Amino acid sequence: MVAIPSVAAQAPDLAFDVEHFKYDLKTDSFTCPANQILTTNGNWYSKKNGKSVTQMKHYKTSACLSCELFKKCTKNARGRLIERSQHADLIYQIKVRIENNYETYRRRQAIVEHPYGVIKRQWDFYYIIMTKKTIKHASADVGLIFTAYNLKRIFNLVDLNMLKMYLKRTPLFYSSRRTVFKAFSELIFLDLILCLFFKRRNYCLGNGLYLLQK
Repeated sequence: MVAIPSVAAQAPDLAFDVEHFKYDLKTDSFTCPANQILTTNGNWYSKKNGKSVTQMKHYKTSACLSCELFKKCTKNARGRLIERSQHADLIYQIKVRIENNYETYRRRQAIVEHPYGVIKRQWDFYYIIMTKKTIKHASADVGLIFTAYNLKRIFNLVDLNMLKMYLKRTPLFYSSRRTVFKAFSELIFLDLILCLFFKRRNYCLGNGLYLLQK
């Protein structure tokens, strides 16, 4: 569940914004507030947004130039032009899901979006992903950033003396687990040797059972 970006460009009269144009999936056309049909020639056009490229369709009508509401709808001398991206259907589904689960979305804003706001706005890592060509190359930088954020949160939430005590005990915890793991691995290794040694029957050292083979 993610936020739906609003359209940056607005009509001179807000009643003629894109959201008031009704899309018909069957005819692949828009109907404007003046009840005129905007159609497309079916071609896809590439639209750049930073380093990303989105495929768009254009919708327009010749009735624009003779419309009485022209000045309220657009400042374009050629008439109103509506763009619809290749992801429009998915964006609409997300919009409906947010409207039906608005309380869940508000909780997501409070929990999930806060770290990204700090990292992008306060720490000025807004374009960190855009500088990398692939997710694989960006993952190292993002991992370091998230690690720094988590450490900062720990310093803010946990008492310093308690944190020092926890850090002192952590090596002891892992060293004890290492001893247990080492003993267990030696046990498994011995079990494998016995299984290879006995050709006609397998001896399972873990539970002390002989498993006869036919």
